[in-house]
Amino acid sequence: MSVQLNHTIVPARDRDATAAFFVEVLGLKPAPVYGPFRVVSLGNDVSLDVVQAGDDLPSQHYAFLVGEDEFDQIWGRIKERGLTYYADPHHQRRGQINTNDGGRGLYWSDPNGHNLEILTVPYGGWKQG
Repeated sequence: MSVQLNHTIVPARDRDATAAFFVEVLGLKPAPVYGPFRVVSLGNDVSLDVVQAGDDLPSQHYAFLVGEDEFDQIWGRIKERGLTYYADPHHQRRGQINTNDGGRGLYWSDPNGHNLEILTVPYGGWKQG
C-alpha cells in the first residue's frame, strides 16, 4: 500500500461550531463524535478530526481539491454567509478568485483563523500519463 493521508487534527476554540462550519460550507455529511473529536469526513477517505483546543491556536492551512460544480456551490455558500474570500493565500486580493494552473481557487478563514482553500486543479496542473 502507498502512503496516504488518513486524517489530520484541526484544533478549535469551539469543536462543535467548527465542525458544523466545515460541514455546512463544504456541503458535507454531519460530523459524528468519536472520543474527543468531531470527525468531518471528506470524499477521499480522509477526515478532519476537530478537537477542542482552547483560545491560543496556531493558524493552519487546509486545502480542498474540488470539482467545478462543488467549487460553485462552496463559493455560493461562502458568499451567502458574507464571508470574506481572497484569490491568494496572503489575503491581498479580496473578493477575487484565482485561475492558477488552468483551474479556479479561493481562500477564506474559518472561525479559528485557519486559512482554508478550495481549488479545482492541483498545484502544477494535472499529471500527464
